[in-house]
Amino acid sequence: MINISNLDFAYKKTKLFTNLSLELKAGNIYGLLGKNGAGKTSLLKIISGLLFPDNGIVNVNNFIPQYRDPDFLQDIFFLPEEYYLPGLNAEKFQKTFAPFYSAFDEKKFMELLNEFKLPMDQKLNSFSYGQKKKFLISFGIACNSRIFLLDEPTNGLDIPSKTQFRRIIASAGTENRLIIISTHQVRDMENLIDPIIIIDEGKVIFNESIEKVTDKLTIKKVTDKPATATVLYSEKEIDGYKVVMTNKDQGQTEIELETLFNTVVTNPEGIKSVFNGGSINENK
Repeated sequence: MINISNLDFAYKKTKLFTNLSLELKAGNIYGLLGKNGAGKTSLLKIISGLLFPDNGIVNVNNFIPQYRDPDFLQDIFFLPEEYYLPGLNAEKFQKTFAPFYSAFDEKKFMELLNEFKLPMDQKLNSFSYGQKKKFLISFGIACNSRIFLLDEPTNGLDIPSKTQFRRIIASAGTENRLIIISTHQVRDMENLIDPIIIIDEGKVIFNESIEKVTDKLTIKKVTDKPATATVLYSEKEIDGYKVVMTNKDQGQTEIELETLFNTVVTNPEGIKSVFNGGSINENK
């Protein structure tokens, strides 16, 4: 569904992506992770046609995003971190914007608004930040676009709403839909995003399924900091150390997303050798 090849992109003289390549397929809820300024939001904007590449090829559903073809736009929904909602209620917003999406499901939209307990008659610009986020998540899912991009979707949501979000997004994932969630709140995304993509210094440095992660890596608690070469990452805790190591006995242990991210960005070469024999796997 999404093929990016040798992408270069810069803001004026600040280089962001250099020769970035990525292939993403339907039926997955991808997690897009990276440090501040790594380019997560910019990559989503390039995919949706809001930013244009300097070099390289970006193909989304056989469209070139920057041309903003109507058939392309009706099949992609991008929920940014920052957004504006007009002084309309939910019904008027739907009547105004739903026609742009040929597969819009009004029944599903109403169901989600009711689940989030959003007022139907109140003007959207008077909603709280969290209410606005829940409204746009509901509208985005109801659009039934094959590509759904979310940038920091759990910002502004309280704990019960985050639980609702995970359940709703999991149910929205189908074999024909591709969802990308860019987030810093990795703990909010445990057991939801898979595969995991990590970008750093303008490149994709990690793109693997959770299944492969648990096959290749194991996490342990130890009292003293180990000096063994098999340790990929260690983190001091109150009662000792949390260490990530290569999985030698093939027994699977759960790897927290935050720990996985820290391991990849602090020891990319070690991760490369474990997963790919010294080469970065940028394509799935």
